[in-house]
Amino acid sequence: MRLADLIDFSWQVLRGSVSRTLLILLAMGIGVAAVVVVTSLGEGARLYVAKQFGSLGSNLIIVLPGRSETAGAMPGVLIGKTPRNLTLEDALALKRSHAIRRFAPLIVGAGDVRAGGRSRETPVLGSTAELMDIRQMEIAQGSFLPQGDPRHSQPVCVVGAKMAGELFGSRPALGEWVRIGDRRFRVIGILSAQGQSLGFNTDEIVIVPLAAAQALFNTESLFRILVEAKSRDQIAAAKADVEEILRLRHEGERDITVITQDAVLATFDRILRALTLTVASIAAISLAVAGILIMNVMLIAVTQRRREIGLLKALGATGPQIRLLFFTEAMLLALGGAAAGLAVGEMGSSFAVQMYPMIPFRAPWWALIAAPAIAILTAVLFTLAPAQRAARLDPVQALSRR
Repeated sequence: MRLADLIDFSWQVLRGSVSRTLLILLAMGIGVAAVVVVTSLGEGARLYVAKQFGSLGSNLIIVLPGRSETAGAMPGVLIGKTPRNLTLEDALALKRSHAIRRFAPLIVGAGDVRAGGRSRETPVLGSTAELMDIRQMEIAQGSFLPQGDPRHSQPVCVVGAKMAGELFGSRPALGEWVRIGDRRFRVIGILSAQGQSLGFNTDEIVIVPLAAAQALFNTESLFRILVEAKSRDQIAAAKADVEEILRLRHEGERDITVITQDAVLATFDRILRALTLTVASIAAISLAVAGILIMNVMLIAVTQRRREIGLLKALGATGPQIRLLFFTEAMLLALGGAAAGLAVGEMGSSFAVQMYPMIPFRAPWWALIAAPAIAILTAVLFTLAPAQRAARLDPVQALSRR
């Protein structure tokens, strides 16, 4: 039997049982669509996290006070110690490292920002001029914090784009004065709109010099130190230098945590990939359900088509040819269901992108190949028993329906 005749015969059989065909196509399509949608969600989350960490800056190293405990507790809790604070002098000591390009000590607090009759509670960051380059910020108007000794500061500030609009409306914000707590600051710069970054909206912040933030929040301790290595190849050396310099300053104690951007990103990447594969595997179980449906329908079809099979065998069709007929039907059903599932899955991913445009939902290439392949494999495997049963039918008994 020629391939064209085989496909045409199988197609006629499928057309003759519309309800059965649509039921199997629906089951296959749902399984494939589920795999595509689930993997697109997982891949979108992974790409979103990568983009968010990329927006933090390149070759970034983050220094945190306190040492990470393997037991999962807060630093110092298990041994009854309070983590040693990071200070500005600790940050300035990092100048000794030849692997570090720049660093920015950081203080974070919340302040009541007022201008005229308008007031807004907002995050206030205290840092230095290097923060703009490390965090890859852009200035829309004016300038960033001035260079100079971070121990001394001027009463100036930089505000986010949304914050400028809320405080001053349509009036120019540059040169205006704002009050944060009991201190006044002159606006010298407005940040370009950047939106959310790891849950932190840079359009709604106010940045002041580090010394001003220390006085404003009455603290000498730093929230973080952001460090930029000179190159990707020097990240490891810069991290080692930070740990050694601060160990010597802290009387030999390793009481800080130094994390690299690449290490955090790699951890998130592994977690999200594993989660995506796990959920996709669960979704792929629906393809096994579709395979069982195909097997049951095919077994019923063998009984209903006994005379047809008997006639084919009486005309000279062999057992392998009968099996091939059933496999061809299963392949056509699997291909049709996979095509429909891929289309519905892509539509689902597109809908998710429209709902959340900041997340790049798209199915990875391996899912677009694996889902149809599993559908076809499942269809063939679960057709083995019905095809074998049909191939064993005796033509005389089949024609006489015995």
